[in-house]
Amino acid sequence: MHPCTCEPVNLSKSPDRIAGMFDAIAGRYDLLNHLLSAGIDRRWRREAIRSLELSGRERVLDVCTGTADLAIAARTAGPHAARVVGVDFAGAMLRIGRDKLLRGGLADRVALIQGDATCLPVRDQSVDGVTVAFGIRNVERIELACAEMHRVLVPEGRLAILEFAMPSLPIIGQVYRWYFTSVLPRIGSAVARHDAYGYLPASVDAFPPPQQFVKVLRQSGFTEILAKPLTLGIVYLYTARRG
Repeated sequence: MHPCTCEPVNLSKSPDRIAGMFDAIAGRYDLLNHLLSAGIDRRWRREAIRSLELSGRERVLDVCTGTADLAIAARTAGPHAARVVGVDFAGAMLRIGRDKLLRGGLADRVALIQGDATCLPVRDQSVDGVTVAFGIRNVERIELACAEMHRVLVPEGRLAILEFAMPSLPIIGQVYRWYFTSVLPRIGSAVARHDAYGYLPASVDAFPPPQQFVKVLRQSGFTEILAKPLTLGIVYLYTARRG
């Protein structure tokens, strides 16, 4: 059955299932990200890194790093982080990320390790910034992941999370929902030969709306929380500090 039909989408977010799904599409993941966003995803990542206000001395942890695009952006920005660690539980995604680091001469400044967002393999209060790009909605228990990100940040450390949303403007929302639920899964399925791009729109619909996710961040101990819509509200940049 084609993923864009009305057949229910499996929204299970068990770590094994999500890791397996992303491992299966790892080879086409970057191509599809840039294709399906018309290249705007690079701009979203740059804005997330700018929000950290780096000075060149910081240690940054990129959670759900995937193929390490945001981790690389943190290291290559100007000013950039002194040291970046990316964590993900999909081994095939990390292997592609490591190849990128080697090609870019960044392997000595960016480390990628396999781990779970709900139990980060990082010491308490050991990083100055934490980032996530389009991965928090794939976590089975987002409140645990947010608590973990709070735990590893130093006092006053900064958080930046990018995540998809459905635009609230009526016409824009209708057009985007049609693209997201009908066009994107067809393209993704054709290129990746996997139903992961049927899961994508369903997982965005299932993710808490911005106001509710802000509440989760606040309950995790974060302060100065902002939810900034980007590109007509198809993406939100959540920024906060460790209280």
